[in-house]
Amino acid sequence: MSDTFDVIVIGGGPGGYVCAIRAAQLGLKAACIESRGALGGTCTNVGCIPSKALLQSSHLFDEANHAFAAHGIKVGKVEIDLATMMARKNDVVKQTTAGIEYLLKKNKVTYIKGFGRIAKTARDAHQVAVKGPDGNETNYTTKYVVLATGSDVTPLPGVTIDEKQVVSSTGALVLSKVPASMIVIGAGVIGLEMGSVWRRLGTEVTVVEFLDVILPPMDGEVRKQMQRILEKQGMKFKLGQKVTSAKPGKDGVAVTIEPAKGGAGETLSAEVVLVAIGRRPFIAGAGLEAAGVKISNRGFVEADENYQTNIEGIFAIGDVIGGQMLAHKAEDEGVACAEILAGQPSHINYDAIAGVVYTWPEVAGIGKTEEQLKDAGIAYNVGKFPFTANGRARANGDTEGFAKILADAKTDRVLGCHIVGPAAGDLIMEVAVAMEFGASSEDIARTCHAHPQLGETVKEAALAADKRALHI
Repeated sequence: MSDTFDVIVIGGGPGGYVCAIRAAQLGLKAACIESRGALGGTCTNVGCIPSKALLQSSHLFDEANHAFAAHGIKVGKVEIDLATMMARKNDVVKQTTAGIEYLLKKNKVTYIKGFGRIAKTARDAHQVAVKGPDGNETNYTTKYVVLATGSDVTPLPGVTIDEKQVVSSTGALVLSKVPASMIVIGAGVIGLEMGSVWRRLGTEVTVVEFLDVILPPMDGEVRKQMQRILEKQGMKFKLGQKVTSAKPGKDGVAVTIEPAKGGAGETLSAEVVLVAIGRRPFIAGAGLEAAGVKISNRGFVEADENYQTNIEGIFAIGDVIGGQMLAHKAEDEGVACAEILAGQPSHINYDAIAGVVYTWPEVAGIGKTEEQLKDAGIAYNVGKFPFTANGRARANGDTEGFAKILADAKTDRVLGCHIVGPAAGDLIMEVAVAMEFGASSEDIARTCHAHPQLGETVKEAALAADKRALHI
C-alpha cells in the first residue's frame, strides 16, 4: 500500500466517508482513517441508525398495545423480547457499516484503521500519523487533509456518566432491561427520541430541561404542540430547571434540581438517568494545536466558506466546524469539500437543510421560524393546515399535528416550513426542494398532489398562505 495520497480524510462518519468517496470519484487518490473499527461514525454506530431501529420497534409495540383495537385487530397480551429487539438493532448497524466499507472499496478509497493525527505540515504536503490497532504508528503523506472527526457527548458538571445507571445516548441504546423509571436531562432531539423509545416500552419518563421550552431552537408553535402531544402520551416535563447533581445508589439515582432562575430545589429519583444536553466537537489528539489550526472559544475548528482552515491544505467539515450538527449536513459538506479540492465550484444552501425529530408524530423544520422572521423584521404570510383535515391521516389514524408554511409577504418566496405530524421528516423534503429552487408558496399550491396522501397537508398549507385552503 502506497503511503502517499492526494487527500486523507480523518474520520469515517457521514461527512468523512462521503468526502473520501466523492474525492475518489473525481480522480483524487483518497484515504479514510477511522479509529472505531467500524465505519459510519457516531451516526451509524451509536446514533442515528440504532436509535431509529429502536424507535421503529418500540413504535410497533406501542401501536400493538394502543392502536390495533381501533382498526379491528384483536391481539392477546403483547410482550417485549428486549434481547431480540436489541439484536435486530445491532444487525441493522452491522449491515450499514458493512455497506459503507463496501462503498469505499468500490470507489477505490483506502480504508485505514486507526487513530489519525496531523504530524507535520508543509505548504504542499502534510504528514498524518496513524496509530493502528496493534499500537504501532504509520506515517502517510498527503496534499490535503480533511478533518471530519465529528462530535462527542457534552458532559454535565456534577454528573458522572457510568453508562450503567447514569447513561449517555450510547448507554441508552444498550440497556439490558426496561427500567421502571428514567429521568432525561435535556429536552432536545436526542433526549426526546430516546425518552420516547423507553416510554413506549413501559418506562415512566420525566424530562428535565434548563430552558422554559422543549426542542430549542425550533418554531415556537411546534414546540408547544409537541409538548402537549408528548404529555398526552405519558411523558412528564420539568422545564426551567437546573440539574445540580445525580448520585447513583442501590435504589436508583437521586437527581437534585433547582429552578434555573433561582429558588428552592428538589430531589427526584429514577432507576436510570439519561444525560442528553447536546454534543461538542471531538478534536482531542488530532494534532491541531501543534499544526497551528485555529480553534474557536467554543472548541470548534475555524474554517472559511471553502472549508479550509487557517493552515493551507487542511480542511474541516461536519460537527467539528459547528452549525447544524446533523449527519446530512456533514455529508453535503463532504461532497462540497471534495469538489472544491478537485477544482470544481460547489456550495451548500444552509437555509434549506431540514432538521427532524423522529418521535411519533415526527417533527420537522426547515428555513426560518416565525420568531426569527419577527426578530429580523421580515413581513411574512402564514399558511397552516391540520392533519385532522387530511383524509389519509384520518384513514391511518394519525391526525395529530399540522403543517405550516412561511412565505415572504412581498415575493411569496418560501422562507420556512414546520411540521408536526406523521412522516413529517419525509413530507418536508418537498419544501426543501422548493426552497432550493427559490419557489413560492404558490408554486407548491399549484403542484398537483396525489390523493389521498399526507403530502396534501403541505399543499393545503401553501394554499392557506394565500388564505384559500380548500379542505378546512
